[in-house]
Amino acid sequence: MEHRKILIDLGSTFTKAAAVDLESATVIATAKSPSTVQEDVSIGLEKTLAAIARETGGIEGLEIIACSSAAGGLRMVSIGLVPELSAEAATRAALGAGAKMVGHYSYKLSSGELRQIEEQAPDIILLAGGTDGGNEAIIVHNAGVLAQSRLSLPVIVAGNKCAYDRIGEIFTASALIPRFVANVMPEIGRLEVEACREAIREVFMENIVRAKGLDRAMQIANQVIMPTPAAVLKAATLLSQGTKDEPGLGELVAVDVGGATTDVYSIAKGTPTRSAARVTGLPEPFAKRTVEGDLGVRHNLDSLLRLCESNHVAVDEAAVLEFRRDPARLPRNGGETALDTVLAHMAVKVSFERHVGKLSTIYGPHGEMVVQTGKDLREVTTVIGTGGPLANSPCPQDTLRAVLSAPEGVERLGPQRARFYVDRKYVMYAAGLLAATAPTAALRIMKRSLAEVSAAG
Repeated sequence: MEHRKILIDLGSTFTKAAAVDLESATVIATAKSPSTVQEDVSIGLEKTLAAIARETGGIEGLEIIACSSAAGGLRMVSIGLVPELSAEAATRAALGAGAKMVGHYSYKLSSGELRQIEEQAPDIILLAGGTDGGNEAIIVHNAGVLAQSRLSLPVIVAGNKCAYDRIGEIFTASALIPRFVANVMPEIGRLEVEACREAIREVFMENIVRAKGLDRAMQIANQVIMPTPAAVLKAATLLSQGTKDEPGLGELVAVDVGGATTDVYSIAKGTPTRSAARVTGLPEPFAKRTVEGDLGVRHNLDSLLRLCESNHVAVDEAAVLEFRRDPARLPRNGGETALDTVLAHMAVKVSFERHVGKLSTIYGPHGEMVVQTGKDLREVTTVIGTGGPLANSPCPQDTLRAVLSAPEGVERLGPQRARFYVDRKYVMYAAGLLAATAPTAALRIMKRSLAEVSAAG
């Protein structure tokens, strides 16, 4: 039954599975079990697959394809030259590949910053800096500082290519494993991030999965092919653009609320809708992802509770205690459901504020000037929610409304009006895993999982 596949997401909180039929483009069964990250990820995987087997009558001989964000995802530190240029370009490349940024550094690394990097315990480092033929001194200095570290991990070098020979010599005497790719910013204002993203995905496959203790899980699954956020980005892009056989939904925003992070995706040009606005900063990618590692509704509970307190939002203390005790706990009563809703709303609100573009007014010698930074998403009219807290919510539309711009202000460039959809079967990750080999079936599966929810008025 080559037309049937099982798609797996090895998540930080839950391990999810979807059995799909590509010929009919349907989901046959879904299941999930708490992830057993602290013990052995394969335990949760085997429980999830057993549930799928019970639903389908057996999974013998079916191909199993997986993505993973277990143990919090691919932890990455990016190092660049100027914060607004090469450092930002490096960060965008990393986020688009599915990484979770745990540190950003610019200019010359100090010994104190090196200690910070060691404490952050990244899985991978992205070293950038300088346009091709431009500044070599900074990236060479930073390579030398990294070579003095106690770290033993891959370093993707994506900066000024003229410095690569020297950097290779520096790393020879260290435990770091360099991989040289094309510069993420070969010229000022021009981004070339795909080679870097592909290298990050390759390093994930070669090193990170094993480093996370997923060897047994890899024996069970036929393939673990990418980080989960990269799969969701592929799915969102496919859902927006469509295929030659199936139309997409056009420009969209998607928010994935999870136990460890909240990710925001915008598949849109993001060009100014205000003609007088001057755009500053690097060009924005059509398919953009940001990840907020402090906004997971379980593993970052305290961070969200502080946001609730600062916004004068009351929470159920008994529910807080239960979620602290068991991060995999699903709401079991009204108080826990209310807390889950509040946490998801705060995660969506703050993560989207960090993702979306903004307008500001500055004053200079020639008078007032309106400046835009980031993407203008005011004309996007499709907003999609995915992840357990939204898929299981009794009122996801109220949570998703947090992406809308305030009617009276233009400071934040979010959608002004939108139709809201929820990925009820939680299959966007699965569609992303299928996007390269069966794009039309993947798109149809996604569309059938989306449920339009009415905006509360």
